[in-house]
Amino acid sequence: MALRVLAHFTPGEKVLEFLAPQSDWLDVRYCDAEDDETFYRELPEADVVWHVLRPLSAGDLERATRCRLVHKLGAGVNTVDVDAATRLGIGVANMPGANAPSVAEGTVLLMLAALRRLPTLDADTRQGRGWPSDPTLGETVRDVGSCTVGLVGYGNVAKRVETIVTAMGATVVHTSTRDDGTPGWRPLPALLAESDVVSLHLPLTERTEALLDADGLALMKPGAVLVNTSRGAIVDEGALVAALQSGRLAAAGLDVFAKEPVPVDDPLLTLDNVVVSPHVTWYTADTMQRYLAEGVEACRRLRDGEHLMNLVNEVTIARD
Repeated sequence: MALRVLAHFTPGEKVLEFLAPQSDWLDVRYCDAEDDETFYRELPEADVVWHVLRPLSAGDLERATRCRLVHKLGAGVNTVDVDAATRLGIGVANMPGANAPSVAEGTVLLMLAALRRLPTLDADTRQGRGWPSDPTLGETVRDVGSCTVGLVGYGNVAKRVETIVTAMGATVVHTSTRDDGTPGWRPLPALLAESDVVSLHLPLTERTEALLDADGLALMKPGAVLVNTSRGAIVDEGALVAALQSGRLAAAGLDVFAKEPVPVDDPLLTLDNVVVSPHVTWYTADTMQRYLAEGVEACRRLRDGEHLMNLVNEVTIARD
């Protein structure tokens, strides 16, 4: 009997082509993140859920009566009720590092766009206002290679960002849960005060929620840039708007927001010193191929009764 997978996303042709050779033992059903009717119809029949972003609540998991594994396509499992999954005997696994190359490049993309005022220059050029050049460019636009870049969190993504911006000439400092003994480590207040660019690479937990509140943002160097490709709720967005409107912070590059999809009337979207993308720094053909490869391998292990990789909860998973 084929293993049933509920993939909580809409596939493209390359996804279907990649999975076609597994169709003799892997029955993948797809459901758009906004299609609750299909989701709740398919959920009770799924052995595995390939989870992206739409939250999986305790109530959802209780309906998943056959489910043995929720596999996050990504690293952060804050959108899964892990305690409920454990209580129900459902394993929860993630894919640490699978999206790191894409998120790191997306982080540097936002960093450059914010430092170089790309949204404003793009709009001005399209409207015939690019010439003569704005004289303030020579006083405000920065090279990454002349900056100190502070990485808050020092996991797979942050270390790739470090490799890229160091090659461009930047000085990199970082912080994490404890002093790792390297010359670049800083406690968070010192990192915020020292960095021209602060880039966030943290999971969302009770400890990190609103980590950068008004007091934290006030510690940042005047004229600094904030980049967030981790989770929106790590930043107090109201305080960030105030810091950007006042000019104390020069700019921000944001791929994530406290509420997603971000409302069109969100004050952050009204600011011309903010560059945004819709939580897609991870979303490339290369990352999807890595996700699918890991997802298929996990399903094979589940089918064959082998040890599952990257489980984030302690649970004994039932065998067929």
